[in-house]
Amino acid sequence: MDMRPCSVAGMFYPAEPRHLEQLLETFFRKRGPGITSRGIVSPHAGYVYSGETGACAFSTIPPDFDGTFLVIGPSHRGYMTSASAVPWETPLGIVDVDTEFIDAMDIEIDEASHQSEHSIEVQMPFIKYRFPRARAAPVLMGEQSYEAAESLAEHLLQAVEHTKRDVRIVASSDFSHYVPDEVARKQDLYAIEALKTLDLPEFYRRLQETRATVCGYGPIATMCIACRSLGATRGELLRYTTSGDVTEDYNQVVGYAAIAVV
Repeated sequence: MDMRPCSVAGMFYPAEPRHLEQLLETFFRKRGPGITSRGIVSPHAGYVYSGETGACAFSTIPPDFDGTFLVIGPSHRGYMTSASAVPWETPLGIVDVDTEFIDAMDIEIDEASHQSEHSIEVQMPFIKYRFPRARAAPVLMGEQSYEAAESLAEHLLQAVEHTKRDVRIVASSDFSHYVPDEVARKQDLYAIEALKTLDLPEFYRRLQETRATVCGYGPIATMCIACRSLGATRGELLRYTTSGDVTEDYNQVVGYAAIAVV
C-alpha cells in the first residue's frame, strides 16, 4: 500500500517513538484553555520552538474526537493546491486518511507535492498521539489569495455536507519570519486582532499593510471562512510565542500562535 512516509522526523520532531511520546505528553500536561474549537491555527516549526503552542491549540478539541481532521498547510515549494489520499506515517503509527471526504472535496490529488512538505507533516504526530481514532484529510494550499481561500472553503463545506462528517479544521501556519522580536509581536498581534471577529478582508488588509511574513495566511483564512459557515462566531488567541523565547536571540525571530475558532 502506498503511504506518505515521515520526511522531517528527527529534524522537526523526534523520530524515536518513546521520545516523541514523552515530549507530547509534556506539551499536553499543561491545562487546556477550557474552550471547544471548531478550527485551530497551529504552528509548524520544530517542536522545540513551537510544540507547546501547537499542543495548546489541539487541546481545545476533546481527546475523544474520532471524526476527520482537515489539515491545511501552505506549500513552501510553490506547488498548486492539492489533497493527499494515502495514509500518513508518524513515529507513533499510521494516521489513516478519510478518502471519502477527500473525494467529496473534488480537488486535485497530487502525492508528489506532499512528499517533502513539512507544514502538514508536523501536525500529524499531535493527531496520532491525542486522537488515535481520528482520520485526516491533508490539503496543501498553493495560491493563498482571499478568493482562493473562499473557493477552497467552499470545497470543504461541500464535502462536509456530502459526507456528514464531524470535522475539525487545522490551519498550519507560523507568523512573522526573521524579524526582531518586538516587530514580530507587534505586527502579528495586529493581524490576529482581525481574526477575533473573523474579519478576513481586514486580516488580509493588515497583512498587506505591515508586510508581515505569515506563511499560512491562506489556510488560516480558509479555516475561518469554513468555520464561520459551520456556526463559529469568533477567534480566540490562546498563546503567542516567538523562537526568541527558546533561543534568547531576539534579533531574528519567528512568531507562533495558537488560535481557536469557536
